[in-house]
Amino acid sequence: MNKTRNRFIAASILLILTFNTNKGFAQDSLLNKYGLWVINTVDIYKRTVATNTKKIMVALTVEIPTAILDLKYAGTDNFMHQQLYPPISTTYLRLAASEALSAVQTELKQQNMSIKIWDAYRPYTVTEKMWEPVKDDRYAADPKFGSGHNRGIAVDLTIVDLSTNKELDMGTGFDNFSDTAHHDFKNLPEKVLQNRMLLRTVMEKHGFKALETEWWHYYLPDTKTYELLNLSFEELYKMQ
Repeated sequence: MNKTRNRFIAASILLILTFNTNKGFAQDSLLNKYGLWVINTVDIYKRTVATNTKKIMVALTVEIPTAILDLKYAGTDNFMHQQLYPPISTTYLRLAASEALSAVQTELKQQNMSIKIWDAYRPYTVTEKMWEPVKDDRYAADPKFGSGHNRGIAVDLTIVDLSTNKELDMGTGFDNFSDTAHHDFKNLPEKVLQNRMLLRTVMEKHGFKALETEWWHYYLPDTKTYELLNLSFEELYKMQ
């Protein structure tokens, strides 16, 4: 058994021993088939955020009320052509990511622009579903590692010009699994390259990192600080 697997097992045992007074927590501390700890219960989530308020999940319609939402996976207009989320009117991020994104929105609003959010928090089981038809970690998160979306620190978005209410031309649409969507793809009109650079510049200024294969995907860099979550949108809504 390799060292990595041994560390996973040791971490799981430590969690169980530490919280053995709470049967529910011990049960939720078991590693999944990939050796990952994925939080499945509200009780355990609350314990993990109790000492770090930046990890609290918050509704973006509350934290960034001027943001435009077009939640692709709550409908069928996505690469899976199926509804992966229930009908929802908001989405969620950890407080740290929400605060950073709010600063992005404030800066863009000064230029008469706005962010449009396509996806933010994603339950872990949805990541497992998305992986099956793609199985290419350039474009879909491998459930063996989980996603920044599952951790509540990643967002898929674009920019809208508020004078026209139209999205800036980024050269491709959302979930375009081709080289054209990569940040280093330069065979595009100059205006498209400028629009992508605008998004990247403002996102990086406020602490996000770009995923090089998807111009729309940004995440906080301190990934391991935030646990993988498999909480439902209904559970998150009830906690707001």
